[in-house]
Amino acid sequence: MRISELSTATGVSVASIKYYLREGLLPEGQRTSATQATYGEDHRRRLGVIRALVDSGVGIAATRRVLAALDAPLAGTNDLLGEVHGAITPEVEATPDLDAAEAFARRVGWEPGACDPQVLAGLARALQNLDRAGFALSDDVVDAYADAAQRIATAELAGVPTDSPEAAVRYVVLGSVLMEPVLLALRRVAEQVASGRRFGGAAGAGR
Repeated sequence: MRISELSTATGVSVASIKYYLREGLLPEGQRTSATQATYGEDHRRRLGVIRALVDSGVGIAATRRVLAALDAPLAGTNDLLGEVHGAITPEVEATPDLDAAEAFARRVGWEPGACDPQVLAGLARALQNLDRAGFALSDDVVDAYADAAQRIATAELAGVPTDSPEAAVRYVVLGSVLMEPVLLALRRVAEQVASGRRFGGAAGAGR
């Protein structure tokens, strides 16, 4: 298909496709003349991955990093998904002290070394915010959070497509970006339900 047809098939503008070609994110098409090229199904799938990343707020450099992992012949699914998580995790200017996060991970039975440092840094920042606010979680609450997170992660990863790396990347990117707000909303709904069961009162009384 021509670039205009690729644009129609993917919903990505011709200008954006040309930009991705210039940046080396999208491979060149098969040249038919000095100014014309044709594109195939591989280009359509690659554009789907690029758009999933870019539309989720991932920058060009991080997108290139994910695509490089995608193209690495020896990259396993675990390594690929680690690159995706690292790419969609916001970066900060200063890396926080990871000691508390590593201790937290060990306490709930996770091995810190199995997690990308950038992702672990997100946990470290969250724990630092708790400490600054003087808010301490009991071991029971920590265990409940960790158990719930592990069960959610296991269920989500069971659904990762195995038919193509591109589909796996799209699943993880969209699942992370779109489902995290759902998790927050579910937590708040569940807390209102639990509050009603413990403290009584009419539904919605906490509004």
